[in-house]
Amino acid sequence: MSNFTAADGRHIAAADRAHVFHSWSAQDNIAPLPVSHGEGATFYDYDGNPYLDFSSQLVNLNLGHQHPRLVKSIQDQAAKLATIQPSFANDVRSELARLITDAAPGDLSHVFFTNGGADANEHAVRMARLHTGRRKIMSAYRSYHGATATAISLTGDPRRWQNEPSDSSVVHFLGPYAYRSPFWSETPEQEAERALEHLENQIVLEGAGTIAAIIMETVVGTNGILVPPPGYLAGVRELCDKYGILYIADEVMAGFGRTGTIFAVEHFEVAPDLITFAKGVNSGYVPLGGVVISSSIVDTFRTRPYPGGLTYSGHPLACAAGVETFKVFEDEQILERTRDLGQRVVRPRLEAMAQKHACVGDVRGLGLFWAIELVKDKTTREPLVPFNPSPEDNQPMVGFTAACKKAGLWPFTHFNRVHVAPPLVISEEDLIRGLDIIDAALDDLDRYVAQPATLETVSVGA
Repeated sequence: MSNFTAADGRHIAAADRAHVFHSWSAQDNIAPLPVSHGEGATFYDYDGNPYLDFSSQLVNLNLGHQHPRLVKSIQDQAAKLATIQPSFANDVRSELARLITDAAPGDLSHVFFTNGGADANEHAVRMARLHTGRRKIMSAYRSYHGATATAISLTGDPRRWQNEPSDSSVVHFLGPYAYRSPFWSETPEQEAERALEHLENQIVLEGAGTIAAIIMETVVGTNGILVPPPGYLAGVRELCDKYGILYIADEVMAGFGRTGTIFAVEHFEVAPDLITFAKGVNSGYVPLGGVVISSSIVDTFRTRPYPGGLTYSGHPLACAAGVETFKVFEDEQILERTRDLGQRVVRPRLEAMAQKHACVGDVRGLGLFWAIELVKDKTTREPLVPFNPSPEDNQPMVGFTAACKKAGLWPFTHFNRVHVAPPLVISEEDLIRGLDIIDAALDDLDRYVAQPATLETVSVGA
């Protein structure tokens, strides 16, 4: 790794500035860090500085940087057959589909492969509309489903606003959020009951016979790591069955081990009609996503052509890494260690932070998928920075991020939250070190709290 130099980094930064157009950014206001290499849970810049990757890049790098078995699987597949179009049968494509459907709940029997999560959600919606003959799709306000036309319409967060108008057949609803209950709930069970009542009322008022599907992130990702309260997803399944609506589970971020199970719906014992996935299926080593499809929806297209496809659907290099991912999960006991580290290390440490820091209002999560919600006042629960903050309002979080990076941690922050989502292969030592860095950086944020409160406000996932 000594071949990397600071001069190389400066050259790459200049070339990036001159030619690369970056997503979600005002181009003149960013300075992307040139990254030289990575290994496990750590990546490095060209000055040799290491950064513990507590965001798994975009919560996709579940098996870490440069996992040797994933790299070799791609190399071996490239030597055998680098690519083949989707209309041919291919061994690794078929094997990955088998592994995914074997892991999926209920009667989900087939996989339609895409290039990523956004187009997976696009195709799931298309399938639902064609299968039901209905048009409307319901999705939650606190959600992110992608940036393509329908996917950004499904998205509930502010990134949707400047992309409107788009798909006018999307209807948003309020999902459960126990810490900031829009239903004035006092317990998780009450939150589930009232959120389901709200959803059913909206279904009736929108016209149940016009609604093709409800799409939900099983555990809401970027918009809060919101773990659904007990009974909520089962209730959504019941409402869908009652009104003939399909249930689409978006597992793009929560799937493939992130919560300690292959699919997060396993925690809640529900079987959706469609599951969308991407990210952790092969840690993003080669772009890959897909839709897991129930037998009844597959039957719709037995003699009726499905009007959709992609040139790179089920790309052999991507699928080879996906097949190897399943093997690594088993051989390295990834799911077991994710559950263990989440329960034994992360949960108690975040609960301790909630007691220690005046700025920590709530902590919640599952596996290695957690959120620390920051507040100005624990009693009123006023967020440390407002929803969709301006650059001026966001200065506390900017300072927190800078402190983490200076200490060697690359954090994931969104609005008034810090997310803990490191690679699932992270060592316990590095996990503790990363939590130590976050703990220390929170010390400075406590100064934004006028009067430290003593009210305990910690809620965690089941």
